[in-house]
Amino acid sequence: MCGIVGYIGKRQAYPILIKGLQRLEYRGYDSAGIALIHNENLNVYKAKGKVADLVRFADQQDTQGTIGIAHTRWATHGEPNQVNAHPHFSQSEELALIHNGIIENYAVLKEGLTEQGYTFSSETDTEVLIQLIEYVKNSNKVDLTKAVQLALNQVVGAYAIAVIEKGQPDTIVAARKGSPLVVGIGKDEFFLASDASPIVEYTDQVVYVGEEEIVTMRRGKELKIKTISNVTKTPEIKKLEMTLTQLEKGGYPHFMLKEIFEQPKTLSDSMRGRVNVDENNITLSGFIDNKEKFLNAKRIIITACGTSWHAGLIGMYAIEEFARIPVEVEYSSEFRYRKPVINKDDIVIAISQSGETADTLAAVELAKSKGAFIFGICNVVGSSIPRNTHSGCYTHAGPEIGVASTKAFTAQVTVLTMLALMIGREKGTLTEDQYLRTVHELGKIPEKIKTILRQNDAIAQFAKTFTYAQNFIYMGRGYNFPVALEGALKLKEISYIHAEGYPAAEMKHGPIALINQEMPVVVIATSAGMYDKVVSNIQEIKARKGKIISIITEGDVVVKNLSDYTISIPDTEECLVPLLAVIPLQLMAYHIAVVKGCDVDQPRNLAKSVTVE
Repeated sequence: MCGIVGYIGKRQAYPILIKGLQRLEYRGYDSAGIALIHNENLNVYKAKGKVADLVRFADQQDTQGTIGIAHTRWATHGEPNQVNAHPHFSQSEELALIHNGIIENYAVLKEGLTEQGYTFSSETDTEVLIQLIEYVKNSNKVDLTKAVQLALNQVVGAYAIAVIEKGQPDTIVAARKGSPLVVGIGKDEFFLASDASPIVEYTDQVVYVGEEEIVTMRRGKELKIKTISNVTKTPEIKKLEMTLTQLEKGGYPHFMLKEIFEQPKTLSDSMRGRVNVDENNITLSGFIDNKEKFLNAKRIIITACGTSWHAGLIGMYAIEEFARIPVEVEYSSEFRYRKPVINKDDIVIAISQSGETADTLAAVELAKSKGAFIFGICNVVGSSIPRNTHSGCYTHAGPEIGVASTKAFTAQVTVLTMLALMIGREKGTLTEDQYLRTVHELGKIPEKIKTILRQNDAIAQFAKTFTYAQNFIYMGRGYNFPVALEGALKLKEISYIHAEGYPAAEMKHGPIALINQEMPVVVIATSAGMYDKVVSNIQEIKARKGKIISIITEGDVVVKNLSDYTISIPDTEECLVPLLAVIPLQLMAYHIAVVKGCDVDQPRNLAKSVTVE
């Protein structure tokens, strides 16, 4: 959710902080703010709207200073406005704080502080926290680090925070629990952010702050880390793999379009060192190191949210087909609350692009407490899910800036397919012929995606026809049912058109009542799969004058003649069709949103990394 940035060093902080906010704006863009210490003044500037609105306001103010913190907000407590924007002052205006997360017991804390004479100007839980820190600091006569530690011991909830003090212009104190935080270490300077994207331009040396850890950054001093229970920790410095080029649009009008077009490369990166087509072999060290766990598993539970949940459904089809192990796919948000039955011989696969998804992390903790083996699949190196699972696999899709996930989805499906193939081969439930054929086809997928991307202009042209639509139906069968769900989600996310995905056979059980000449219906009708059944469904739609957009296999004339519009994709193995079929659906959603004038990369009400419930 919200993005936080901090800097302390020899440079002017303002340009570094603003650039950092712009890199993190995908995490929230309801409001933005900045706090700087200059000439013994603690200056806080805030604005409703995006970072650009903050810049227009702050450019008229004193933005000098070599220490500062900044924030871009996705609203949880309190509507998006200037008052509720971060940073928040303490009552004395001696302290300022930024916060990503939710303080669940803020109402109780607020009541106690009110009794002590504190007043509140905003509706946020964050203002309660900074007032609490000040109260603890003054009551116990301690320094800022100790005050943060004592205050956080009273807090229930999730947080990543950074605090500065007017009288301490050489210190930033930060802490995290349940929300990500990373410190960049330069020469006599520190950088702080929700993820590494604001840091990569300045240093490749980072420390990922752990759960319930407090970091103290002092000008000219070494980084200090303590836990909220007062245990001293040694900073573990890691090298960033991210590059600055990955964070730029590279000539594309939007990050989303860039990331759609990156998929041939990102899937090659996901398979590099893992798929050897010449030797017809797949190697996943996360599986090899825990092979017996997978071979002896009685059940696999996949837990995820949103797009990652759709990838998990495809993984379920592949694992059950190839490995013959029962698989359940659970929404993480429901899994943790419905008292699930989890056994010690279960494997739980947690999927998350960011590796910080709050509900998925909670599901991981629940499954671990029941003795299950946890396997993580995520994109961000050093994030919370890799640190909290027993083993796993990175997708290596690179930074995904567009809020609507594209390349992360196909990378997740690729990893799940490789995992299913390895389990099936080791168990002997997959014939050698099918294994070799699928491995060989998997290696061809990046080049086949390139041929689909060449249809971008044609898709953009016919997408203009459907900007009038208020509803869409997406349909698929087998492996393509989750693709229908994903296609519908992409359209909802960025064009604000209501869309629903269905198994094609379910159309007769209710949705067919919606079909008329104003209803566009997207059908994934490739030759691999239940082709004849899907053709029958298309005929039923056509009889009711629905507008049919079909994803077909190259050379298919039957469905083409039944459809109003078609997009062709190369032929491949049935289990790999989702990797191809989803590409035109991503492009179609993108172009409809562009024609409608929607903010494609930052759709309303959404944020990239959902780190709160």
